[in-house]
Parts: sequence; C-alpha cells; structure tokens
Amino acid sequence: MNKKLLALYGLKWNPFAPGVPVEALHVTARVESFCWRVRQLVGEGGFALVTGAPGTGKSAALRVLAASLAAQRDVKLGVISRPQANIADFYREMGDLFGVELQPHNRWAGAKVLRQRWQAYIDATLSRPVLIVDEAQEIQTAVLAELRLLSSAELDSRILLTVVLAGDGRLADRLRSDEFLPLDSRMRVRLAMERATPQDLQECLRHALQQAGVPTLMTVKVIAALCDHAQGNLRALMIMADELLVAAAQREARQIDETLFFEVCAAATAGETKAAIRRRR
Repeated sequence: MNKKLLALYGLKWNPFAPGVPVEALHVTARVESFCWRVRQLVGEGGFALVTGAPGTGKSAALRVLAASLAAQRDVKLGVISRPQANIADFYREMGDLFGVELQPHNRWAGAKVLRQRWQAYIDATLSRPVLIVDEAQEIQTAVLAELRLLSSAELDSRILLTVVLAGDGRLADRLRSDEFLPLDSRMRVRLAMERATPQDLQECLRHALQQAGVPTLMTVKVIAALCDHAQGNLRALMIMADELLVAAAQREARQIDETLFFEVCAAATAGETKAAIRRRR
C-alpha cells in the first residue's frame, strides 16, 4: 500500500499485510510459551515442531520466535529459504548459513565440516546453533533424514543443533509414518496451531489496528462480522480486512463501516456465484 493511502487514514503501515513489523504481531500465550521453551532448548539442542492448517499463524509464530532468538546473546540463527531443495542444494545452503565452504558432492566431508563448526560454536558459547525450516512439509525425504543425522554425534549422545520445523498436516502425517518415527520421537517441544475462535480473531484484529496507529479504523460491528466470516482462519481474516481497506481508500471513506462491508461482501458473493455458473457450463 502506497504512502498516500496510508496517510489517508494515518496508518503507520498496512495492518493487514503479511510483512507487518514483528513487534506489531499479536502473540498469544501459547506462542509465547512455545518461544520460551525453544529458548531453553537452545542450551541442550534438539527438535521442535509447529504444525497446523494453512492460515492458522505458523509463519507468524516463527517470525516471533526468530526475533526472540536473535535478541538472545550468542545465538546463531539460520533460516532455510528453500525447503524443497535436493541434497546438494541443502548442503550449499547450510554452508552459506553457517559460514563454511562445502562440496555438495562430498556429503561425508560436508557433514564433518559442519559438525566441527557447530562444536566450536558450542564450546565458545555453550548454546547450540538454531535452524528454522518453514513449509517443512515440502522437505524431501532424503534431506529430512540427513538433517536428523547431522544434528547429533557420538551415537546420539551429543546434540549439535537446535532445529525448528513448521508445516501443515502433511508434515504431521509424515512424522507419524514408520519411516519418520525416529525423527518424531526426537521432538522435544511442540506447538499445534488451531483454528481461532471469533473472540480470539477480534483480539488479534484490534491489536493489529492499535499497533498500526488507528484503532477506530473499523467499527465494532465490522470487526465482529469479519471475525465471524473468517471461520477461525487468521489469513482469511487479514485478506478480507485488506480488501475492505482498499475499497475504503478507493471511496475515500472516513471509516470502514457496515455499509462498506455489505457492499464489498455482496460484490464478492456475486463474483463467486458467476464463477460457479461458468464452471458448471
């Protein structure tokens, strides 16, 4: 959203965009507890897991966790950018994240160098490096197995890495399979993201508006209606709220009220009906 539209309502930023500042995110008690437990895990190493349906806030929870870890002294944090990568690209990215030059075709040497680097870090700081993997349901089977084996040494008695995996139900299903039971059994901290209640969504929406500097941008009735329509999905809530904000800016409306809400919802419903008719033809 451009500066002109933000200035129209006195917004610091678009409160409904995915990239709001991490300090402006609404942090529930469960997410705060999860972050605290992972911070304790950093001292010993091991695996943590975040699961949930799309749009329930997994990536936002990881952003909060990453910021929390980055604020800790002597914490080395890496975030995998391509979870779908093959083994060779996985080693290339690990080398880039942890500052070592690896030869992807020589996995034995790569694993040795990474472990030596992690052990040196542990000796210097008494904490384990942290690796965060979002969209972990996309990880190839071979890479997931490699990550499990890389993270420990000396017959599993020495943990070298803290790994946080986050993914949807496909990841949870994979971990329950016989093939991945060794990894599932290593999950020391878990967070299952669930669909939010309308009251939880209202709290989140009000927090977003407050942080953006315009708590009265939406009327109370619009907030309640949006949260009922979102069906417990945070992403759906923010997408609908963003549509209303754009529509309000186009009309130069002073506030997002019930009239605007019904106009936008009616237009959206009509569009969905026409699309359904075209599909049936």
